[in-house]
Amino acid sequence: MAVDPARAEETIAWLTKADEDLRAARVLIDIREPLLETAVFHCQQAAEKAFKAFLVWHDVPFRRTHSLEEIGEQCLQVDADLTELVDEAAPLGEYAWRYRYPGEAEYLGLDEVRDALDVSSRVLLAVRERLDSDDDFVKSRHIDAE
Repeated sequence: MAVDPARAEETIAWLTKADEDLRAARVLIDIREPLLETAVFHCQQAAEKAFKAFLVWHDVPFRRTHSLEEIGEQCLQVDADLTELVDEAAPLGEYAWRYRYPGEAEYLGLDEVRDALDVSSRVLLAVRERLDSDDDFVKSRHIDAE
């Protein structure tokens, strides 16, 4: 298969944004007065962007949504081995909205945020491992170097 440089570039851009969201979540957890609600939002975003990177690389269109369940189901059509991880990540979807606006939100503890960070980190790792084992993706990252 010929490598599509634009698709490779878009995939890498999604992965880069997912990395940034994970870094932001870690920083927000580690500061003196942790910003837990904002941190879980970034955890959700990291998982969402990692799944979208996977879909972009496999040329699977997706609609604008924050639903990790919906995006994850699309990923499963490409790689059913992601089932357990998609199931773990789906509940993070509520973090896209639950704590983003004023109002009464449920208590959010540090352990819950750390769990969210763990899941989103594993989603990104799983996507990266799959892409790094795809010879075309690896080749696409070296096109400019040739």
